[in-house]
Amino acid sequence: MITLALSKGRILDETLPLLAAAGISVDPAVLDSRKLILPTADPGLRLIIVRASDVPTYVQYGAADIGVAGKDVLLEHGGEGLYQPIDLRIGRCRLCVAVRRGFDYAASVRSGARLRVATKYTMVAREHFAAKGVHVDPIKLYGSMELAPLVGLADAIVDVVSTGSTLKANDLVEVEDIMSISARLVVNQAAFKTRRAALAPLLAALERAVEQSGVQPSVSSLVLSSVPPALPSGSANARVGSSS
Repeated sequence: MITLALSKGRILDETLPLLAAAGISVDPAVLDSRKLILPTADPGLRLIIVRASDVPTYVQYGAADIGVAGKDVLLEHGGEGLYQPIDLRIGRCRLCVAVRRGFDYAASVRSGARLRVATKYTMVAREHFAAKGVHVDPIKLYGSMELAPLVGLADAIVDVVSTGSTLKANDLVEVEDIMSISARLVVNQAAFKTRRAALAPLLAALERAVEQSGVQPSVSSLVLSSVPPALPSGSANARVGSSS
């Protein structure tokens, strides 16, 4: 039995068509239930539903053989114990810096001021600003990030943005793009070696489904120095941290 870890919401919704294209369907009635372990039409594959930030951990420790997680989550996790063979090209968004309208971000960065940055991506934020020579005090938050600059908790936020509508609704503006984000298929390193015969057909089918979708790979503008770069798609040694 292969176990695939997914998070509910956009990742699940956009992964299901890829599974269907790979010949694997999931009963809609099962999806609407509150169960966290879901069967598929393939008796050799089951899904487990976890928090998005927990997907890499479930895969790293072998509770799941494979998983789907955004590159933002994978970079923050660090990628230990994971291979990253496929950019699924779903869940696409941007990781950016935003501030309240009227805040002189450029002047603050130039002057070397110490910025307070609210984010759930503290490692990514530290790496990004360190590369620019800017001192930051990261403030770890898990939601309602846009509120932080409005009430004086932070000077800026680092968060994922899809359309930018939430920023605009709260009078915030994007001042810098950090990277493009998409969801990746990740594989437990031990499972890839010991269960390769079972995993290879599924990975190949998913890779074909991605290619047939016609969506181009995302391009990131940052590779964290603490995360080793991935090798080409399909390589047994591809690890989290690809710049693609």
